[in-house]
Amino acid sequence: MRTFWNIENNLKAINEWQPNCWIQVTCPTDEDQQLLEQEYNIPDYFLSDISDTDERARYEYDDGWMLIILRIPYVKEIRSRTPYTTVPLGIIHKRDVTITVCYYETNMMIDFVSFQQKRGVGFTDYVDLIFRLFLSSAVWYLKRLKQINSLIEKAKRNLDQGVNNESLIGLSRLQDSLTYFITSIRGNENLLQKLKFKLQVDELDADLIEDVNIEMSQARETTNIYSDILESTMDTYSSIINNNMNTTMRTLTSVSIIMMFPTLIASLFGMNLINGMERSPFGFVIAIVISVIVSGLSWWILRYKRLL
Repeated sequence: MRTFWNIENNLKAINEWQPNCWIQVTCPTDEDQQLLEQEYNIPDYFLSDISDTDERARYEYDDGWMLIILRIPYVKEIRSRTPYTTVPLGIIHKRDVTITVCYYETNMMIDFVSFQQKRGVGFTDYVDLIFRLFLSSAVWYLKRLKQINSLIEKAKRNLDQGVNNESLIGLSRLQDSLTYFITSIRGNENLLQKLKFKLQVDELDADLIEDVNIEMSQARETTNIYSDILESTMDTYSSIINNNMNTTMRTLTSVSIIMMFPTLIASLFGMNLINGMERSPFGFVIAIVISVIVSGLSWWILRYKRLL
């Protein structure tokens, strides 16, 4: 799906392309890709790079075209090992053509358009558009991190009531998401530092870049904090599980030792040997009493040694 936006005074949709407008392409179809390649002569490998979910944040020039790949947060609608991840957003520019391409429908881009329409001032140029996309991505990283933190706290409350596999697996998946976040944020930061010297930055753009740097740094530091907290939480519950396992094994071992003595006594008196109680009417009772006494003594010793 493609949308043409007039960006001069206010962000509003138009029916066809005009010079210096913004072309937003979301989840491009085969028709959209053919249009971009044939009508605008965009290098075909630009689109294939953007479609690669593992493509890193970077910029590239080819035949006058500039490609910028920005990693933005994305929430998967279906159950996945990594519910929160990042996807590439491609920004393509040449002279009076500015195109953004994303192969995923993201809340960030929907909110970006809505927010810019509320601002009612449009964009000064394509550089302003690029850095505002950077700023929006940083803000949305912080939003997603708050959601991840809420899920971490919920999982911790569940684990406080009882350690279960579902909560532990959920924490593990959130750890994977934080790993994707921190890698993408660092890549975006490095890309931003390079673009400051590659694009024609004016005084207003410099102020905007400073805001982006602040938001990016906050997102990176917040991700590191949540990652450290999650790692510490996983280590803590891992220690709890190991301690519970040791306690259970110690208890079972102690019970086995206590039960071993009656078995030993019964085996000794049950041998086909002369032991003095073959004809005694109290032989069975004596064996039972000895077993009870020895088991009780074993139990008291184990309790005294705090092994039971």
